[in-house]
Amino acid sequence: MTASAEMIITNGRVLSMNPDQPTAEAIAIAGGRILAVGSAREIAAYRASATHVIDAGGATVTPGMNESHIHLFGGSSELDQLSLFEVKGYEAMKAAILAYAASKATERLLLVNGCDYTILAESGGMDRHVLDSILADRPLAVMAPDHHTIWANTVALTEAGILEGRTLPPGNEIVMGEDGLATGELREHYAFDDVIALGANGGRDLLGLSTGGEPDPAPSPADRAYDRALLKRGLQHLAAHGITSFQNMDGNRYQLELLSEIQAEGGLICRGRVPFHYTGGDIVTQLDKAAQMQADFKGEWLNSGTVKMFMDGVLDSYTAVMHHDYADRPGWQGEPRFNQATFERVCIEADKRGLQLAVHAIGDGAVARTIDGYAATQASNGKRDSRHRIEHIEVVRAPDLTRMADLKIVASMQPTVPPGQMGLPLEPTLSRIGRENWARSYAWRAIRDAGIDLILSTDWPVSPVSPMLSMHSAMTRKPWTDDQPDNRLTLMEVLDAYTVRGAYAEFAESWKGQLKPGFVADVVVWDHDLQAIDPAEMDNVAPRYTICGGQITYAA
Repeated sequence: MTASAEMIITNGRVLSMNPDQPTAEAIAIAGGRILAVGSAREIAAYRASATHVIDAGGATVTPGMNESHIHLFGGSSELDQLSLFEVKGYEAMKAAILAYAASKATERLLLVNGCDYTILAESGGMDRHVLDSILADRPLAVMAPDHHTIWANTVALTEAGILEGRTLPPGNEIVMGEDGLATGELREHYAFDDVIALGANGGRDLLGLSTGGEPDPAPSPADRAYDRALLKRGLQHLAAHGITSFQNMDGNRYQLELLSEIQAEGGLICRGRVPFHYTGGDIVTQLDKAAQMQADFKGEWLNSGTVKMFMDGVLDSYTAVMHHDYADRPGWQGEPRFNQATFERVCIEADKRGLQLAVHAIGDGAVARTIDGYAATQASNGKRDSRHRIEHIEVVRAPDLTRMADLKIVASMQPTVPPGQMGLPLEPTLSRIGRENWARSYAWRAIRDAGIDLILSTDWPVSPVSPMLSMHSAMTRKPWTDDQPDNRLTLMEVLDAYTVRGAYAEFAESWKGQLKPGFVADVVVWDHDLQAIDPAEMDNVAPRYTICGGQITYAA
């Protein structure tokens, strides 16, 4: 007797991502898992009186999207913040900020995001005096789209205790003026964490990104409820974009606890992997904590087991680490966050505990140093199925692609971030990289062709979280000049990166990432036939239904 399905999706163009059965018309779901995949007629046999039937109307059905590099807590907080994305010029910026300030009259810190580095290019650039001229009597901070630079007004700098500067770890900078006071430009987290801490939840949302430590003092029950509500809003935002799994790229135990509390309430509508973020301190003690997080959270809905680190910053603020001098700043290559001996020791100790490593490395110098660390780890500990990752890889040298392939390093990249994509300006990034290095920048095709496992994501809230915007960019990005290589990807390649390969990157390829009997019922019913539309139209595609664990988590 045929088992009955709780849900059937029929009349679809199913792209299962299962090489043994790549296409189908329908799928049957029961008990949170895929029961069967096949023709509409075959799957009709699983229908019972109580079966929920979804007619896909000839549109594409895929596995749920696995967003493999996001910042859930910070992104959730930003959902109701002002974004200055695509705002240009002083008057437009001033009008937007003043209107936002009026709507947030009780906020202790007015935090604005999406402020491009060139927003005031016509009038000389951003500093605290510009912000004071807009709002002088309340703490105001505006964040660059990459989230690696903040500009703060004088009252914010004063209340944070950094107007006169402070000694910071390598790779972080409070830019100082000729008057001996901070200009207002704060580069990287240790420079601006005390400004962020002035905000509504005391910076708890960005703690996993800044220090990886736990909130101190411990949050009250009211604080925890506030933070859970933020995260639930973020989870709903993910589901609305077809996302059924996310891999956070900042973390601490507090975030895992909050998500576990949401799961206990029945509100965890997206599967999550949360890392331990190592920023410093006693290596053994810290990595024992990471191993304990992995031991305590290891379910299909919530798990840990990755150690996140930063090797460098970003190109636009000269905090990325380059192999040669910056093209527009002779004598400067950037400053790594860790000296190589310390970095290698952290890698070796993490790997010994069976932990995965995920290292932010944007410049080709940082990428090379990260690969050196992974090579030293394998030499020390021996080969294992480690799946260590490098995040971003915006510039990379050809020999390092060979090394990545040999060491089976996962390349985690964001198609939404290259200059010229998603409304982003070409400058100052192109000048920082230098024309001689353009051909090896944002090299998705070259990386995939080198035999490296490639996963794609958005780095939300750095970019909008939509996988379709990311795929659109990956499929349509044109070279900056005619003599540059074409790094575009195909539809099946971007789907692979968001499903099969995303699951592989978190050791879950045996139970998710494909529409296959026995796999979890994480499914998206899209509103278009993805194979029939022009890649240029991909940014118009949206989910009709998102289904996670056999439950509808979003319906258009």
